[in-house]
Amino acid sequence: MSSGTSTRTLQAPVRVAFDYTRSVGPVLSRFMTGLRDGRLVAARTSDGRVVIPPPEFDPVTHQQTSDFVEVAATGTVTSWTWVPEPVAGQPLDRPFAFALVTLDGADLPMLHALDVASPDQVSTGMRVQVRWAAERTGVMTDIACFEPLVDDAGSDTPGATPAAAGTGEDLIGEIITPVILDYQYAASPEESAFYRGLAEGRIVAQRCPMCHKVYVPPRSACPVDGVATTDEVELPHVGTVTTFCIVNVPFLGQRITPPYVSAYVLLDGADIAFLHLILDVPAEEVRMGMRVEAVWKPREEWGTTIENISHFRPTGEPDADFETYRQHL
Repeated sequence: MSSGTSTRTLQAPVRVAFDYTRSVGPVLSRFMTGLRDGRLVAARTSDGRVVIPPPEFDPVTHQQTSDFVEVAATGTVTSWTWVPEPVAGQPLDRPFAFALVTLDGADLPMLHALDVASPDQVSTGMRVQVRWAAERTGVMTDIACFEPLVDDAGSDTPGATPAAAGTGEDLIGEIITPVILDYQYAASPEESAFYRGLAEGRIVAQRCPMCHKVYVPPRSACPVDGVATTDEVELPHVGTVTTFCIVNVPFLGQRITPPYVSAYVLLDGADIAFLHLILDVPAEEVRMGMRVEAVWKPREEWGTTIENISHFRPTGEPDADFETYRQHL
């Protein structure tokens, strides 16, 4: 059929989020443990400079850092930039400055938030101090932010002092960092037609007018010929499993208990397979060539999303001949 694609494209907010667990290693372990204990642990490199956070390897000798010192919780702003509209996940939820602060006893600055009410209250050379978080666990946010130093008392600037070694049981070995990405996804006109079709219980694809290949989900241009996919076609809800994997490993946020199968399904009439779940069958019985059909969620749960199709299940038909899908693996 000819294209009936609306010119109004669909948009939706998307969030990608997961907790990233990493081993901090022997050098950053000293730094993170110091934060937990309210101490600022730096490293002295082979050229005599004191650096915080400590580098894992000496920039001159390339040997693992081993000379640890402590620096003061006070310092001097060397550079800064104003943040008038903080976003989620930043150190403060009100306007603030990001500042490079050279701590007393250090030779190079470190970056963190500076809590001031306006850009008029921050300047290069101003004296600041660490504001510690109320609860510390051994992460960078144990330093809640920097704040203006109220009383410098004109004392001599303290230097770096040897750092306590700590014990293996006491040192922090890993940290968990939440990773969150929020963005607005704007679908192409062809994708918008695909999602609107799903909201109506239809699977809509695009066909290249030159080579006649059919793509689902749709593409704006044919990757073979480079021409616009001007023809819209509706596909049946049955297809063939081409390749698949059995998911055996549990992970955070998993909604299905392993084992289960994630497979590429080549819908009848399509020239590209798309990824979906295969359920209602033991995972060990899923195979290449298995004929499957879409299982739709209840109509009242439909939206403009591929999740309208809950999963695919076997149709009970004989397996497809390998030659019918060998070009789509």
